Amino acid sequence: MRLALLRRVPAPGRPLTDVAGHPHPAALFPAHAAAQRAVVPFLGLPPQNTEPERAERGLPSPLVLSFIALVLLPIMVAAVYLFAIAADQYVSEFRFSLNSIDPPRLDPLSLLTGNASHSPAALESHIVVQYITSRAIIDELDASLDLRRMFSPPDADWWARLPRPTSIEALVLYWRGQVDPFYDPANGTVVVRVRAFTPAEAFQLAKAIVAASEQLANELSSRARHDTVRNAEAEVAQAEARLKTVLADIRAFRDREGLIDPGKTAEATGTLAARLRDELVRTNADLSTLKSYMRDDAPAVKVLKARIRSVETQQRAVAHDLTDTDRSRNDTLSRQLGSYEQLESERRFAEAAYQHALQGLDQARANADRQQVYIASFVPPSLPEDALYPRQWRSLGVVALVAFALWAIGGLAVQSIRDHL
Repeated sequence: MRLALLRRVPAPGRPLTDVAGHPHPAALFPAHAAAQRAVVPFLGLPPQNTEPERAERGLPSPLVLSFIALVLLPIMVAAVYLFAIAADQYVSEFRFSLNSIDPPRLDPLSLLTGNASHSPAALESHIVVQYITSRAIIDELDASLDLRRMFSPPDADWWARLPRPTSIEALVLYWRGQVDPFYDPANGTVVVRVRAFTPAEAFQLAKAIVAASEQLANELSSRARHDTVRNAEAEVAQAEARLKTVLADIRAFRDREGLIDPGKTAEATGTLAARLRDELVRTNADLSTLKSYMRDDAPAVKVLKARIRSVETQQRAVAHDLTDTDRSRNDTLSRQLGSYEQLESERRFAEAAYQHALQGLDQARANADRQQVYIASFVPPSLPEDALYPRQWRSLGVVALVAFALWAIGGLAVQSIRDHL
């Protein structure tokens, strides 16, 4: 009975052949095919003979359908958009460099990068590049160019143009996609590429950016010069005020003490004391001589004694004016001279500081003239003729590559799942 079932001939009218006309494996092994058909429904697996049936009905395989849906269809949509819908965009490029009167400085770190010279305007170049991509330049140019109207023309496609109405933040993001500044530290140049939907607008926008960048560079240079000179002038004013204060103190001291120069007064007083001492010595010598042959009551002896007493009194008075051990007195020349010397020392220091501040002011003005930074535009903006964007073939190639990669990855994932099942 089992042998009869295994050798049973299939029903006529449906030959077991494939699409090419070759015998199907089920025709060669009928028992295996029958067993497989009996087991497949219980396992939940797809039947193995669906491909021949699909081929007989003229339907494409799932692999072909997925390739059409995931690869060909995105490529066709991208091609229609790029070649029929996308608006042309024109590019105006210009290049400039920021130069200074100061010669380039030698930077040891730049020797490692192959650039031995370091321009003093490198920092200003970075500032200008950041300014071109900031909201500040948009606020400055929007008043005269109406950037929202320029970036959203009616004939431009919805994907490329700026949506209306839009906020300033969205305008800034769109601006950074349309204006591309780049600073090259190798040669110290700034390259700016500006995109617009018409050649005239691209050229107009590029010229406006150049004018705004020049204005910023001039403001930075002028601000640096003014800051340097202002700081030097502040130091001069401070030194001058200090010197005036010291001179006023010296004048008040002279008016209070009644002395123009206590040093010279002390010198004259010391000279007078020396003369009195000499005269006292000489008078005592004359008195000793007279006493050798005259009596003490002789008129000549009395005169010399009186003169000696007078000189001694004058000598004590002069010594009392020069110095005095009584600390309550402030009119002695020694103390007046000490106060005056302190004021004179402060005057000399104030004069030296004032002279140094004046020299610093002159040096600051000279450095301010050398620190002037200016823009040298060696490639000015030009009117474009051909549209450089959108790059149809390049963009289409990217879409095709991405679609094919996703389709291939998905196919490999499905095949791996089937193998595991």
